[in-house]
Amino acid sequence: MDHKPNTSSTGLQIKGNWNEMKGKIKQQYADLTDNDLLYEEGKEDELYGRLQKHTGKTKDQVKEWIDKL
Repeated sequence: MDHKPNTSSTGLQIKGNWNEMKGKIKQQYADLTDNDLLYEEGKEDELYGRLQKHTGKTKDQVKEWIDKL
């Protein structure tokens, strides 16, 4: 069986548009810091966890929300 890494559309979208998306997120959640919104390739789950903590959303809700930005 050939297993490929999970390359979700959200992960690819974050990588390409993160600075723009970060601005939109800060508009909705002004209390988020740059450290909260730190994106590192391969560490998307950590970013989702920080956003979950501050927004009260589930991981899936955070992913959907980011996809809609």
